[in-house]
Amino acid sequence: MTPSHQILVGDCLVLLRQMPENSVDSIVTDPPYGLSFMGKKWDYDVPAVEIWAECLRVLKPGGHLLAFAGTRTQHRIAARIEDAGFEIRDMIAWVYGSGFPKSHNLDGEHEGWGTALKPALEPITVARKPFPGTVAANVAEHGTGALNIDSCRVPTTEDTARISNGAMRGGRFASGVSTPGPMGGGHDAGRWPANLIHDGSPEVVTSFPNAPGQQGDLRGHSRNRVSKGVFGDMGAARDAKARGDIGSAARFFYCAKASRTDRNEGLDSSVLPAVTAGATMRDRETADWPKRNGNHHPTVKPTELMGYLLRLVTPPQGVTLDPFMGSGSTGKAAMREGFSFIGCEIDEKYAAIAKARIEHEVARQQEQQAESDQLDLFGTA
Repeated sequence: MTPSHQILVGDCLVLLRQMPENSVDSIVTDPPYGLSFMGKKWDYDVPAVEIWAECLRVLKPGGHLLAFAGTRTQHRIAARIEDAGFEIRDMIAWVYGSGFPKSHNLDGEHEGWGTALKPALEPITVARKPFPGTVAANVAEHGTGALNIDSCRVPTTEDTARISNGAMRGGRFASGVSTPGPMGGGHDAGRWPANLIHDGSPEVVTSFPNAPGQQGDLRGHSRNRVSKGVFGDMGAARDAKARGDIGSAARFFYCAKASRTDRNEGLDSSVLPAVTAGATMRDRETADWPKRNGNHHPTVKPTELMGYLLRLVTPPQGVTLDPFMGSGSTGKAAMREGFSFIGCEIDEKYAAIAKARIEHEVARQQEQQAESDQLDLFGTA
């Protein structure tokens, strides 16, 4: 069954106040960062406590909120979310290699000095609506309160069983003992998801030191022995590649920034570049992006990333909300993952872009389902 979607145009605070309490399973959103990005009026500040309080009200008990932020203002977003009544559970870092430094570089005797680092990550606040009783009881009653670990495991060809560095004794590990510990067992679906996500770019992957000592034993490879379980123990890159891991970055879910295809599916767009190679930040800010891109929203998130985050915090066939929908990446991902979606957007032009992108994804899912049904009916040739 095709999941439903609603696009609400207007001030999200007004729209949220019209929604019934305890009515959505999750909130995954990319709100304003409060950086006045590209001079946009909507980015003058991070969302107010009142907005997060309404998000809390409409979430079911135990429902999770995932909110992107900028590194300079993440603390303000997290504090306001907490002040609204949420429980801060964690922070996920999305690390990427394609950030562009916006630095004021000095000349003369101070040449080589600047005012900014190269942006390479965006934090995602992980918060949860408080609930009475146990997690198990809340999940049984509302379907919310826990993370869907198995649907977000990182695939690997390795044995994921863990060996502890010591035996448990009174809640502590005794040194000098090597025995299968309570954290062992492994899982066929892959590694446990981490609070780090990366874009898979060479710059990011090569920044991770090779930590092969954590990759299990080396039997059948160039160094035929059991790993000592220490940093760098596995050594040569050929060993890591043979086991399906390329450096330690392979341990984490990765997702590149949104491609032009991802941004513009369902929209008219031009193949002509908006800026030339070597363009300055000012050139990028003043370029006519709408002329090139049907989706001219400046902060589009990749569908794959949003789908991963939705799976993590939304129960099957659940309802997710994005109070700052923008060009609809969360909604597009929700349609792909089988979740119903409610999105709020104050800008009519962005809302129209979101509508086209989401409806294009709905049509694709329906087409794929029809093809699958046809195969089920007649079998394969």
